Amino acid sequence: MKAHRTAAEAGDIVFRSPTGRWMLAATVLGSAMGFLDATVVNVALPAIGRDVGADVSELQWVLDSYLLTLAALILLGGSLADRYGRRRVFTLGVVCFMIPSVLCAVAPTAGILIVARALQGVGAALLTPGSLAIIQSTYRSADRPAAIGTWSALTGVASALGPIIGGWLIDAFSWRWIFLLNVPIGLVVIAITGRHVPESRDPHVTGRLDLRGAVLATAGLAGITYALIEGPRGGSPLWVTATALGVGLAALAGFAVTERHAAGPILPPGVFASGQFLSANAVTFVVYAALGGVFFLLVVFLQTSLGYSPLAAGAASLPVTLLMLALSSRAGALAQRVGPRLPLTVGPLLLAAGMLLMLRIDVGAGRGVADYAVFVLPAVLVFGLGLATTVAPVTATALAAAPATHSGVASGVNNAVSRVAQLTAVAALPVLAGIGGKDFQDPGALADGFHTAMLITAALSAAGGLLAAATIRSDVLAGAPEPARAAPARRQPAPEAEPCPYECPVAGTPLRPAPAPAKTRQGGTPGPDRPGGADGAHEAPGPGGRGGADGTDEA
Repeated sequence: MKAHRTAAEAGDIVFRSPTGRWMLAATVLGSAMGFLDATVVNVALPAIGRDVGADVSELQWVLDSYLLTLAALILLGGSLADRYGRRRVFTLGVVCFMIPSVLCAVAPTAGILIVARALQGVGAALLTPGSLAIIQSTYRSADRPAAIGTWSALTGVASALGPIIGGWLIDAFSWRWIFLLNVPIGLVVIAITGRHVPESRDPHVTGRLDLRGAVLATAGLAGITYALIEGPRGGSPLWVTATALGVGLAALAGFAVTERHAAGPILPPGVFASGQFLSANAVTFVVYAALGGVFFLLVVFLQTSLGYSPLAAGAASLPVTLLMLALSSRAGALAQRVGPRLPLTVGPLLLAAGMLLMLRIDVGAGRGVADYAVFVLPAVLVFGLGLATTVAPVTATALAAAPATHSGVASGVNNAVSRVAQLTAVAALPVLAGIGGKDFQDPGALADGFHTAMLITAALSAAGGLLAAATIRSDVLAGAPEPARAAPARRQPAPEAEPCPYECPVAGTPLRPAPAPAKTRQGGTPGPDRPGGADGAHEAPGPGGRGGADGTDEA
């Protein structure tokens, strides 16, 4: 089957056909590049710091430079895919991810590594809206649920294996290999995509691209992030930090004004018309800020203060991913039966309890299996239960509360909110916890800072639960169809749903809505990643957070 098929022809590919399987392989491997990079770099931070002589602030930038460009440009990436072709932009994203990966692998200094990571974020912003959008626009409607379910399972496995594979590469070779791994994966994705994936685009897209909005959003996030990381460190004069903060705030204010007057804004103001949408995103921000702090510090703490190898540190959090895979769809179903307020209150409180249990992990704790079972595993299990209880309902609530005409962009907003929350946590938490300089290489200093940080993240997570109890209504999901019970895709496929076009920062089993009347239009299938969802697309829940739907969502 030739890849230059028209958009009108692209919606009839059978899932179990050879072409269908090749397309699934391309989208899974492409998504896996982003998932692997997101999980593996945290494991590699101690090795990176030792090798390039990076201090805490530079390691913060290694993470935040990637999150910054990804969060700022992901909505623009979705618009580009709809306008110029999903296959084309997906392929471009793979290339723009591979090339900086090579630069990351050979970076001789922390500064070059930070720049390369920012460029990786640009590639990810083009890549992440594409994989599920390709599934949506190319498979025949009856096969999309099976394709989405298989995609979710396989990318979940990639997320679970990422820290283990990365830890092994770091132990056996070098941290640089975690970036070089993207090259062969990317080449395979490009080859499969070029041969087997048909092009599709949204013929209804009109107007000019909102490049001004994208530039202002990036400048705003960059200025504020710089002030948060570099200000407390004292590495820059006070006037430089103050100027960066002022420019960041002014740029974000300019972004808000631009979006109100732009012909085709990447963030339409109408998406914030719902108070429940605002509340759900406020809960998302607070809870994901806490999560960002834990994911940033835990694997580093296990290596530096307890002497875990990179492989052991990566494997230590494996129960979290397994719990997400097993329980997230059930949590979504519970939210639709009893309303989201209860799980969004209990889930963050469980997360807070898991973070408090992490206070039991100290320098004196050993690194053997028995010590792991006594000190680390209980905290990880409670944390994982809280995560599985929270992720699907919070995203489902945000997307169900969004105006139907903005369902597509609502998924991107919820994704961006979670990214900015993680970015903020990585920038601010070390300062608040008193971690600085070379503390990442000092077991005692890092242990003290880690415990302080867990108290802060526990308070944040508990605040998120209380905020949900006070502001989230139990009837938000009343109009959304109840998700299907978990079942093997081959024997009982889930009902049809539109996929999430944005990458989900925490992987898990997707929440799938019940069947809805099919919608068709001449010239192709809906384009789920176009901001505004004007073509009537409904996006379904997906792993770990950022989906979109007219009443449904991605978990």
